[in-house]
Amino acid sequence: MSELDLIITVDTAVAHLAGAMGKRVWTLLPFVPDWRWGLHGDTTPWYPTMRLFRQKSAGDWEEVIERVRAELQAWASEGGGNS
Repeated sequence: MSELDLIITVDTAVAHLAGAMGKRVWTLLPFVPDWRWGLHGDTTPWYPTMRLFRQKSAGDWEEVIERVRAELQAWASEGGGNS
């Protein structure tokens, strides 16, 4: 994990480990996430390098994946981890 430029994960130990390591991490969350993520926003006070991608409606992972895909494409076109 220490060699990765970006970690994309759901709410698992991987998300917490990456966040604790200060790695860039995008975490995909369900419509009603675990309490520690709160109910709104795309950042968390727990891990400043983490970005949250929340479901806008229960069970709709396709929309979340599409947002992640678009953001990943934008990030890669800006140089990704090569800066």
